[in-house]
Amino acid sequence: MSAVSVKRFIPYLSWWLLITIIQVVVVHRFNIEWKIAMVDALLSTAILAVASYVITNTFRYYTPASGKYIYGLAIVAALTILCVAVITHTLNYIFIDNNAYIYFLGQSVPVRFMLALLMIALMGVTSWLRFYMKEQTENKKRKDDAGLLLREAELSKLRQQLQPHFLFNSLNSISSLAGSRPEEARKMIQQLSDFLRGTLKKDEQQLVLLSDELQHLQLYLDIEKVRFGHRLTVEINCDETTAKMKLPSLLLQPIVENAIKFGLYDTTDDIIISIKASTVNQQLTVIIENPFDPATAGGQQPGMGFGLGSVQRRLYLLYSRNDLLAVEKEGSLFRTIVKIPQNQ
Repeated sequence: MSAVSVKRFIPYLSWWLLITIIQVVVVHRFNIEWKIAMVDALLSTAILAVASYVITNTFRYYTPASGKYIYGLAIVAALTILCVAVITHTLNYIFIDNNAYIYFLGQSVPVRFMLALLMIALMGVTSWLRFYMKEQTENKKRKDDAGLLLREAELSKLRQQLQPHFLFNSLNSISSLAGSRPEEARKMIQQLSDFLRGTLKKDEQQLVLLSDELQHLQLYLDIEKVRFGHRLTVEINCDETTAKMKLPSLLLQPIVENAIKFGLYDTTDDIIISIKASTVNQQLTVIIENPFDPATAGGQQPGMGFGLGSVQRRLYLLYSRNDLLAVEKEGSLFRTIVKIPQNQ
């Protein structure tokens, strides 16, 4: 018998021992000899204990459906009738020659029935509640596990959707550089290889340090600088405190990619993209700013497109909040603000 079983058995045995002692005293008060009272109590308690064990295991494997508890009551009533019948017939057989006790036994049947019904019902209800709560806990755990798997699958899908777009652009750039600037093409291939290798490693991580995220982001920016040359300048402002804070891996790249798209596409001017990290209300706040010229953007307006929409969806899946990503437009400046709670 395991330690857990022993811990459960001792209170169970103590309970029935207490019931036996009480019954011995009560029966003896009706002028029944101690020996007969003890036999009466031991036999009655033993049969009720067996019945309680039966009802306990019945509700372990059978839980009445909502609105059909009458079936459970019927099982309790039937078991009670059977117990009382067995107790009275057995005691009547043992003490058939003791007229005083046989008379007492006959008079006590209604009381024995009510006490047995109460005892078995109490055990049944207690067992049903215990197994019902256990089942509900297991069902909740299964639902939580299923939700977690679904959330992980959606997060993985979101990350995978972001990579092909960047990969195709990089391959096109490599193709255009291969003929005119082969050295830069080889350099870009190596940078792309390092970036993708780091991406595969980070896919296994949920949260990373901001310093690691910025280091990986630098690989992406090095590739983009090969494409755009001196036109692209990125300023990163991050102190030691924020560098040790955590955020979801590969979160900043689609935001910076969005900034480059609306800052450099359809323009020949040089641009500066600013990335500032700070601590606000004990949470990491990252602000990405880029210039925006509506007159040269082909009618497109920067906003919550696929890239930023995917980031917002990912933040919601991780933190169950919709207020962690915001965008602002101030003249020709577009600003993306990301807030990362640090309590996980």
